[in-house]
Amino acid sequence: MTDFKKILIANRGEIAIRVMRAANEMGKRTVAVYAEEDKLGLHRFKADEAYRIGEGLGPVAAYLSIDEMIRVAKDCGADAIHPGYGLLSENPDFVDACARNGITFIGPKAETMRALGDKASARRVAIEAGVPVIPATEVLGDDMDAIRKEAAEVGYPLMLKASWGGGGRGMRPIFSEDELEEKVLEGRREAEAAFGNGEGYLEKMITRARHVEVQILGDKHGGMYHLYERDCSVQRRNQKVVERAPAPYLTDAQRDEICELGYKICKHVNYECAGTVEFLMDMETGKFYFIEVNPRVQVEHTVTEEVTGIDIVQAQILIAEGKTIAQATGKAEQGEIRLNGHALQTRVTTEDPLNNFIPDYGRITAYRSATGMGIRLDGGTAYAGGVITRYYDSLLTKVTAWAQTPEKAIARMDRALREFRVRGVSTNIAFVENLLKHPTFLSNEYTTKFIDETPELFKFAKRRDRGTKVLTYIADITVNGHPETEGRAEPAAGLKAPRAPKAEAGNLPYGTRNLLEQKGPQAVADWMKAQRHLLLTDTTMRDGHQSLLATRMRSIDMIKAAPAYAQHLSQLFSVECWGGATFDVAYRFLQECPWQRLRDLREAMPNVMTQMLLRASNGVGYTNYPDNVVQEFVRQAAATGVDVFRVFDSLNWVENMRVAMDAVVENNKVCEGTICYTGDILDPDRAKYGLKYYVGMAKELEAAGAHILGLKDMAGLLKPASARALIKALKEEVGLPVHFHTHDTSGIAGATILAAADAGVDAVDAAMDAFSGGTSQPCLGSIVEALRNTDRDTGLDIARIREISEYWEQVRAQYAAFESGLQAPASEVYLHEMPGGQFTNLKAQARSLGLEEKWHEVAQTYADVNRMFGDIVKVTPSSKVVGDMALMMVSQGLTREQVEDPKTEVSFPDSVVDMMRGNLGQPPGGFPEGIVSKVLKGEAPNLERPGKHLEPVDLEAVRADLSKQLEGFKVDDEDLNGYLMYPKVFLDYMGRHRQYGPVRTLPTRTFFYGMEPGEEITAEIDPGKTLEIRLQAIGETDEKGEVKVFFELNGQPRVIRVPNRLVKASTESRPKAEMGNENHIGAPMPGVVASVAVQPGQQVHEGDMLLTIEAMKMETGIHAERDAVVKAVHVQPGGQIDAKDLLIELE
Repeated sequence: MTDFKKILIANRGEIAIRVMRAANEMGKRTVAVYAEEDKLGLHRFKADEAYRIGEGLGPVAAYLSIDEMIRVAKDCGADAIHPGYGLLSENPDFVDACARNGITFIGPKAETMRALGDKASARRVAIEAGVPVIPATEVLGDDMDAIRKEAAEVGYPLMLKASWGGGGRGMRPIFSEDELEEKVLEGRREAEAAFGNGEGYLEKMITRARHVEVQILGDKHGGMYHLYERDCSVQRRNQKVVERAPAPYLTDAQRDEICELGYKICKHVNYECAGTVEFLMDMETGKFYFIEVNPRVQVEHTVTEEVTGIDIVQAQILIAEGKTIAQATGKAEQGEIRLNGHALQTRVTTEDPLNNFIPDYGRITAYRSATGMGIRLDGGTAYAGGVITRYYDSLLTKVTAWAQTPEKAIARMDRALREFRVRGVSTNIAFVENLLKHPTFLSNEYTTKFIDETPELFKFAKRRDRGTKVLTYIADITVNGHPETEGRAEPAAGLKAPRAPKAEAGNLPYGTRNLLEQKGPQAVADWMKAQRHLLLTDTTMRDGHQSLLATRMRSIDMIKAAPAYAQHLSQLFSVECWGGATFDVAYRFLQECPWQRLRDLREAMPNVMTQMLLRASNGVGYTNYPDNVVQEFVRQAAATGVDVFRVFDSLNWVENMRVAMDAVVENNKVCEGTICYTGDILDPDRAKYGLKYYVGMAKELEAAGAHILGLKDMAGLLKPASARALIKALKEEVGLPVHFHTHDTSGIAGATILAAADAGVDAVDAAMDAFSGGTSQPCLGSIVEALRNTDRDTGLDIARIREISEYWEQVRAQYAAFESGLQAPASEVYLHEMPGGQFTNLKAQARSLGLEEKWHEVAQTYADVNRMFGDIVKVTPSSKVVGDMALMMVSQGLTREQVEDPKTEVSFPDSVVDMMRGNLGQPPGGFPEGIVSKVLKGEAPNLERPGKHLEPVDLEAVRADLSKQLEGFKVDDEDLNGYLMYPKVFLDYMGRHRQYGPVRTLPTRTFFYGMEPGEEITAEIDPGKTLEIRLQAIGETDEKGEVKVFFELNGQPRVIRVPNRLVKASTESRPKAEMGNENHIGAPMPGVVASVAVQPGQQVHEGDMLLTIEAMKMETGIHAERDAVVKAVHVQPGGQIDAKDLLIELE
């Protein structure tokens, strides 16, 4: 008997580490071998010594080289070799080579291996030993006709099996003679690649079968024990997925029977060392059929170790040293080996279940594994920063769970899998979690086809991986900058994050929303009229930033202020925080959901009414929508949290407002029917928009069901004297409370508001001090102060207002890039009459067109266009049309006279054509006939309500189509309404959200400017789920044009790679197959091209083999999906490919 001093492990990955651990515990030195492509494999660093093998050989061929293994063993003085499983473990020539060189092979004898390792001869041994076998052929020759004859004798369906090796490699189900030849050749090639030998045979397939195997240990002295059985029925493509010990469905009699059969066959050949006898159990009859003997340690040996307490690998070593079976196991006789509890094992791999289990590869960016009572991990290269290569098995770690009962073991395994966090590569974890919970699995009714026949196992929510996505966003912005802030003013250096105003927790004071909830919208209107004090709406969260900062304020900055509003400013009439341009800008530029903003604000301000701006039949878009789309939008907005709907029409056409107003009333919310003010009621030359016009429209709105009359002076044109006259007339003639909105572009809007207050206006809009003035609303604090101690005193606490305004001042400092640049009031507004919100946007458009120097010309042209269109109301979307036309005229040097001249050819912007067609509705008195006929070239406009002729949208059909476009994403009503308003914008947002995750939770400075090395931030992605993010360093740009950005996420290192868009990659990348192009055949997975079966110009038919790909030792055939001609072949055998690379083009 010898004691080994040094053991070489002729394997890699998880099993190599397992053997090293066993040897280490026994005080033996270990030697690892590694191929060049595997030099970062963890097994190399776990050994006492490690040597490179296989120079000039392929990554797998290196481990299949007997000469290399013997060379290293002799050079380093190893006295034994453990082969692990797979690779050379079942090759009798390796055993002979060890013997020739005086090295002990830890495993069975070569003759036993030849008798049992080859499945065909193993059958003969089984028959001799009296063990039942499945009908099968002998080893197949090369004569295909002979193979067909043998196959017919056994009878279909059949299973092709490789004679040398397991793991599902080289196995193929064959259901008819039609596919026999292709499957036999395909399986042969795969077996050749995996085991270096393509030999195989055909076996009868049992359709409802279980896979049960018996663990055997035999010594050199004729002693032998069985270690009971394992259930390995849960398989995919004949590879085991879940293994259990003992098999929970066997009776004691069946357990005795199968263990006896396993023992019998091994005893017949005096088996030495560890071996596994595999059986199929026919579920119909309960009979066992011998399949094969695996003359090695199995992947799933762990479950047997857990329930028997015997270390199988250490037993192998002791037996090889010549110890008896009793010494090797610590059990004096078979009867001492008892089963204790239940164990099951699953393999965590980088296979992607949603992509046909194609192995993923790349760098693991984060790795957190499970632990705790009853959990055992046997890992390979599984750690943050580890690289999974395309050359080897996709196993990360084996998880074994032990408990007293099968049910508890399953629950423990489920818990452990949920603890895992693996980022950077796909995994099968969610799939295995599904499998463990499936009723068929839990009831032990599963067969070997369970996975193939249970599609619901593949229905699981993808891991959201929000941390990685958010880091990717930060890395991208840090490296490449934000397109919205490029070339613009930056916030002051050292700017601190805004501190939200304090709001004490506790009961909130009574506010307007409480009144609305308790008594309804009419009660709110009646209450307004009964108030002597002036009611205020704060517009900071919508029109304030829309007018000053091009609508760029992010939700996070608003939500932080909301609790203070609820606690300290509950006397406000409403907070305007939604609708208008904020809706699409949220999706388009801020990468956040406007519905989420509304929901969060509603939750934080449950006592004060929220208010939105609704463009009537334009919803929150720029075009007319079918009536049912507008109705559905209003219903959803009301449900999610809007209380006051300010409904207006961009041309003041009441007819176009009725659908939206009716929908608001129907949803029991406050309907503010709104007049848009333009012109000058005191100017006799602008008689079109006189007092009579406004009073007439107000009466129409009252008749249409408005609870409140809104007066929307969107450009700030209403002068103080005009306000007195207009408000007085409206209060006298109409029985509705009046809510006045203006802009301070002229600098005197405060005076207009005070004049309106004197005239009896019920409510006015103002912006918090820090967001007031200029193109925004007048200053809220100043209005409160101006009316203090008068009969219109607002009752608001000026100290609280200043507190909140200080917060808004800090917030505004972060948005320096979006400031409109209006330094002082501008009387020019009375010339161009631009809405405050449009002024900043049009200026930005002019800048982008190079017309910044000609701004005053743009302003004059805007006024000319307005008159040319018949002096219309200018508010989104009509104001946008006027702006488009003005920009076009200035950029092309056209005057109003030239445009109106029938002889001058003018190509009008699409928005102008659309408006003249009547798609926005009709202004008072209609558009001038001359301009209509010139724009429409004689086409008749639609003079009726646009929505009247639009077909209703089938909402459920759109939902289904959207879900399909989003790959099965469950589309809720909010998302559906977002899509209906802005289909492309919404889809773009969803694409970015999928890529970058919940970036709305990032601090504003980080969102727009990224991070500096050493900077730390926090982001709360869910209540109670906070990410602690620290940027460590930014690497150099590599030859692929990528930059490594080093973070710490919750204290764990993370490396994110992002492209540096400012440089070009110096390495050429392969062309990618275009999605949806049926002429492009793309790679379904990364790997190596094994064979190419076609050439350019060749005619191929549906089902023809085009090429084969080998990845992770598995070969996959790519077939033609239709009849076509090969236009081009972009790859050749041996070429490395990535997923989606273009392989073949058809025509």
